[in-house]
Amino acid sequence: MSKLRILGVDPGSIRTGFALVDFSGQKFQHVHSGFLALGQGEMAARLGRVHSELSALIVTYQPDVAAIESVFVQKNVASAIKLGQARGAAISALACAQLEVAEYAPAKVKRSICGGGRAEKQQVNFMVQRLLNLQQALQEDQADALAVAICHGFHVPVRRTSGVGR
Repeated sequence: MSKLRILGVDPGSIRTGFALVDFSGQKFQHVHSGFLALGQGEMAARLGRVHSELSALIVTYQPDVAAIESVFVQKNVASAIKLGQARGAAISALACAQLEVAEYAPAKVKRSICGGGRAEKQQVNFMVQRLLNLQQALQEDQADALAVAICHGFHVPVRRTSGVGR
């Protein structure tokens, strides 16, 4: 049975979560995950880091596809714009690597992981740890990126598993 390596991204202007999982026959295996601590510096520099560091992860781990969380409505317009810019930098890195990119709304990710679209962050984190059989605690952005990758695995058509031989 072939494996599909999925890169999940939880974009943010202060922290961007990333996760790589292998998906095969409804089973997931954790490959690598973490977050980019971007801080509060100049926005252009933070966006450049999102693009360059995701690009480096792509070269190192060779994902077959990528999944990213879509924008959700925020009351703070400035925060929504910054999130949109971080998503753009991430999507640009994924597109430059010629990865197919799927986008998932936060509620769909939560439904896929926890069974309900209003699940709390702690519930998502717990279920991600269970699904991947991870013993260590996960940082919030890292857990969200893993959830996005797992969500994509649950929704990808079987015929699209192209990572033969991994």
